[in-house]
Amino acid sequence: MAHEEDDPSTPQKHSSDIAVPPEETSVEEAAAQTTRKSLVREYAEAIVIALILALTIRTFVVQAFKIPSGSMIPTLLIGDHILVSKLAYGLQWPQDCKFQVSFPPMTCYSSTMLLDFGTPNRGDIIVFRFPEDEDKDFIKRVIGLPGDTIEIKNKIVYVNGKRYEDTAFTQRIDPGLIDGRINPRDNFGPVTVPQESYFMMGDNRDQSLDSRFWGYVKFNKIKGRAFMTYWSWNGQGSWKDWVRWDRIGKVLH
Repeated sequence: MAHEEDDPSTPQKHSSDIAVPPEETSVEEAAAQTTRKSLVREYAEAIVIALILALTIRTFVVQAFKIPSGSMIPTLLIGDHILVSKLAYGLQWPQDCKFQVSFPPMTCYSSTMLLDFGTPNRGDIIVFRFPEDEDKDFIKRVIGLPGDTIEIKNKIVYVNGKRYEDTAFTQRIDPGLIDGRINPRDNFGPVTVPQESYFMMGDNRDQSLDSRFWGYVKFNKIKGRAFMTYWSWNGQGSWKDWVRWDRIGKVLH
């Protein structure tokens, strides 16, 4: 049987030569890509909004802090997590800010009041920028207000010549007395608190680095007033004792 040979002059059609209209095969892929882009955009927008809200609340409303030392024992224990009201004395506007690659993206070293709600009261527990290193936050109790005269005699605090009743929230664990010429811990002053400044002391009087050692806190350096312990982590003993359940939700005063 004779076989017919292909005519080389006749073009041959191969599967690779067949053009397929794009709309016939890419509609579903385009829809999937659009859906993926929409989901990514939604998640990105949600994250950005959440970060903005968190930063706004942290800056203007309330900020959380962890207690790393025992200078405020017995009121605050190491491992306590507290909430600090940024609105306690007014609506603060941050000043003297430095940007950084972290969260939050900036650190501010002072503030001014846009709305004034008042000034700290004696006995308030406040968080402030440590005068000797403003990258650190300290927490102490207000003892002296502007214009007050503060004096400490043999561990007893006097405000304007009268003994300050602080036994309900302080502790003194060292029975020894130190001469004020050597160390201001037990004998200090008298001094007068400057205007727009506050004299701060820790409740753990024998183990607190406070205004007896480094001076006063300016009003524009105050971050806010501590008002509640929302979590307390012991981390010692058996696992049942790791969390101090009785301190959760405790109001500070």
